[in-house]
Amino acid sequence: MAAGEAGAEEAAEDRGKVTITEIARRAGVSVPTVSRVVNGRSDVSPGTRARVEDLLRRHGYRRRPATSATRATLLDLVFHDLGSPWAVEILRGVEEAAHASGAGTVVSAMNGRSGAAREWLRNLRARACDGVVLVTSALEPGLHDELRVLGVPLVVVDPAGSPALDVPTIGAANWSGGLAATTHLLSLGHRRIGLVAGPPRLLCSRARLDGYRAALEGAGIAVDDSLIVPGDFRPESGFTGCAALLDLPEPPTALFAAGDQMALGAIEALRRRGLRVPEDMSVVGFDDLPEVRWSAPPLTTVRQPLADMGKLAVRTVLGLARGEQPDAPRVELGTDLVVRASTAPPADARPDRPAPLS
Repeated sequence: MAAGEAGAEEAAEDRGKVTITEIARRAGVSVPTVSRVVNGRSDVSPGTRARVEDLLRRHGYRRRPATSATRATLLDLVFHDLGSPWAVEILRGVEEAAHASGAGTVVSAMNGRSGAAREWLRNLRARACDGVVLVTSALEPGLHDELRVLGVPLVVVDPAGSPALDVPTIGAANWSGGLAATTHLLSLGHRRIGLVAGPPRLLCSRARLDGYRAALEGAGIAVDDSLIVPGDFRPESGFTGCAALLDLPEPPTALFAAGDQMALGAIEALRRRGLRVPEDMSVVGFDDLPEVRWSAPPLTTVRQPLADMGKLAVRTVLGLARGEQPDAPRVELGTDLVVRASTAPPADARPDRPAPLS
């Protein structure tokens, strides 16, 4: 076999398997340079352009065509995990906005599986996707680069960490929500307020914790780190976190759980100890998931507009697909405190408290 034929066969076998990041490495240039070549930009030297175009051609990468008027718009909605009511509320908003716009959706969940992001990207290349809404998942930088080179608009909902400046993000006012939850408990007379926090790697968790701290400091109360326990937004972590707080020599009289499901787990921990909500401990959650208004007692919580976040993400990514830029790279929708029956003044501050026996 001639050397040229061998090279052609090698390229054919490799076609579609080499990533944009790898193409940039082989060409000895940056990923943004590859992007400029793919998108027909003029600010690339002729030699570099020829080298990159040769590699792109050999590996089968082509610029994605504009959406055809005869083809329905298709969006990819990608979750880290679909197994929570929180995700379902986001999905409800996305589906509603997509349907109103005449767009279809493809829903994927990574679920922490090894190689899941790469598998999803391969599937994305195989279909004519017009935009991606990414929910709380953090794709590795190389995949972000490939989406950019493929020309696929991307919007991130509730980003895990500090978002990239060139990717629009949609979130909620988590700091002010944490502040409102804690301020409500302070207004009832509570001074020892526990917190079951979310995972510290998540931006929303850190913001809610900061809001909790700010409320205490604003009331002149020193933050007691022993009253802050870790959680992961699942009911089990609310249960174990509340149990740990109850085992303290001086337990808190109120609890702010940074997620509704953790609040429900905390209420169960109190029930198993023979304690009542709110008579023995007040509990506040965060999210206002549909089921918490039917909990026993109905849960005081911070409502974040999950469905509206999904709707806005769809409108933003469709605008990007039309070549429109959002007014701001980061949008935070407002949160509201919803007061129900799970909060009350501490027992020693209630006027109906029985007098101590003499």
